[in-house]
Amino acid sequence: RTLAARALERAGHAIDIAADGAQGLSRIRAANGGYDLVVSDIRMPEMDGIEMAVAAAALFPAMKIMLMTGYADQRERAEELNGIILDVVQKPFTLAEIRSRVERALICFA
Repeated sequence: RTLAARALERAGHAIDIAADGAQGLSRIRAANGGYDLVVSDIRMPEMDGIEMAVAAAALFPAMKIMLMTGYADQRERAEELNGIILDVVQKPFTLAEIRSRVERALICFA
């Protein structure tokens, strides 16, 4: 999480890190959905990334959300959320790959 965040910061992005989906959703609400892109792991304690994405999209339908996972079954769950999830990044990934996928999401879905 911190390596990817650092790589994205070095690429010029402002980063806000949450410990889990519940905290992430709380920050999304507090920012009134004002994030350009939400990037979240799927597997997390308390509230997973898919639950967080569904809740965030219900509150802010235009929100752009990208998920990451190292688990095939989690990827399949996320890919069923067409219209909510822009992309699912398979772990492990390189820092160049995550930077590229974030840039593509920001440009293609602006």
